Amino acid sequence: MIGSEKLVARGLGRSYGDAAVVRHGRTVLTERLDRFLQFDARTGVLECEAGVTINALIDHFLPLGFFPSVVPGTKHVTLGGAIAADVHGKNHHVAGAFSRHVRSFRLLTASGAELECSRANNADLFWATIGGMGLTGIITDVRLTLSPVPSPYVSVRYERASNIDDALELFHADDHRYAFSVAWIDCLSRGGSLGRAVLMRGDFAPNELLTARQRHDGSRRSPTPRLSVPGSAPQFVLATPLMRAFNAGYYHSHPGAPRTKVLSYEPFFFPLDKIRNWNRLYGRRGFLQYQCVLPSVGGREGLIRILEMISSSGSASFLAVLKRFGEGEPGQLLSFPRVGYTLALDLPNRGPEVFELLERLDALVVRFGGRVYLAKDARMRPETFRAMYPEFRTWLAIKNEVDPDWRFSSDLAVRLRLMD
Repeated sequence: MIGSEKLVARGLGRSYGDAAVVRHGRTVLTERLDRFLQFDARTGVLECEAGVTINALIDHFLPLGFFPSVVPGTKHVTLGGAIAADVHGKNHHVAGAFSRHVRSFRLLTASGAELECSRANNADLFWATIGGMGLTGIITDVRLTLSPVPSPYVSVRYERASNIDDALELFHADDHRYAFSVAWIDCLSRGGSLGRAVLMRGDFAPNELLTARQRHDGSRRSPTPRLSVPGSAPQFVLATPLMRAFNAGYYHSHPGAPRTKVLSYEPFFFPLDKIRNWNRLYGRRGFLQYQCVLPSVGGREGLIRILEMISSSGSASFLAVLKRFGEGEPGQLLSFPRVGYTLALDLPNRGPEVFELLERLDALVVRFGGRVYLAKDARMRPETFRAMYPEFRTWLAIKNEVDPDWRFSSDLAVRLRLMD
C-alpha cells in the first residue's frame, strides 16, 4: 500500500502547465528508471523502463536502423510521460499517436499492486492511463514498437500556401504521399493572406538520395546544442510590428515554387532542441502555449475564426504550427488527438489580455466541437474541460475504482476539479 500523501510522477517536466506538480504532496522523479531491458530486432519491439527518454532511444537505436514510431516536438521526453500525455507527432495522419505503438506497460497503482496493462489485459486501465496525465499510477516499464528507417536523414518538400484555404487544400490533396506533414503558419497575417503557411512534408530518405558525405557519415547521435539564449530578451523583441515583419520575412524566404531538401532528422523533428534556453526569447514574463484540435467537419470555419481573433489581437509570436490528425483508436478517453486540424502557437505573456484572449479561444473551440491539449494547459476552467472531453465520466469511473482515495493527484487535477 502506498502511503497517504498525494503523489504524481514526473518525467522530464516538459509539460507546459501543472500536470507534474502536486502542491500538497510529493512529486516522484522517474529519470533513474532508464534501463533498456530487451529488444527484438526482427520485430522492432523494445522493452525498457519508463524513465528512458526519446533522446536515449534515438542515440541507441538509430545506429541500428530504428527510430521511435512517433516523436513529439522535443526529444527530451520520457516514455512514461509520452504515454501519460499520449504525445503525437508529424505523422499522426498515418501513424496515429504514441499510444498506437505501445504494446503494454506496467503500472504501480495506489494499492501497491503492479499491473500489466495492454489492450487485452486491464484494458480499461490501459486506456485510462493513456492521456491520463499520470493520475492512474506510476508507469514503471513499457513495451513498444520501433520503426525501421533507411537513414538518419529526411527528404522534405517545402511548399508555400498563400492562405489557410490553400494550406488545407494542399494537406488534403497530397498528405497521403508523405509519412510526415506539418506547416508553419503565420497567425498575424490578415485579409487574403490570413493563415498563409509553409508546408513541410517528407519521409526518411533512402541512401540513393543522400550525398556521398551524408552516406558515409557514421554519426547518428543527437548533437549537443550549439546555440544558447544567454538571458531574457527585452520586451520590444516581441512587439507586434516586429513579429509581423519576422513572419513576412520567413514566409518570403521560401521560394514560390516547391523545393525538396534532404536534411538530418534533428532540425526536422526537433528544431528547438538545438537552442538551449530558447524560452528566454519570450522575456521575463514568459509565454503560454495553446494547442487545440478542431474536427474535420466545421474545422475550416473554426480555424478561420481563430486566426482572425489571434491576428486582430496581435498576440501571436513567430512559433505557430498547423497539422492534420488522422484516426484515433476506439478505446481512447482523455487522449487529445481526434480527426481534424490541430493548431499550436505561443502567446507572449502580456498580462490579463492574453488570458482573456485564451478564454475567448476556448469558447470558440467548444463551439466547434474541439478540445485543448492538457499537456500544454495551465489555465483552463473545469466547465470548459468537461465540455471538451465528454469521455471524462468514463475515465473518472476507472480512476475511482483503481484509486478511490485519489492518492495520485496533481495541481492540474485540483484546478480542473477532476475528483468532483
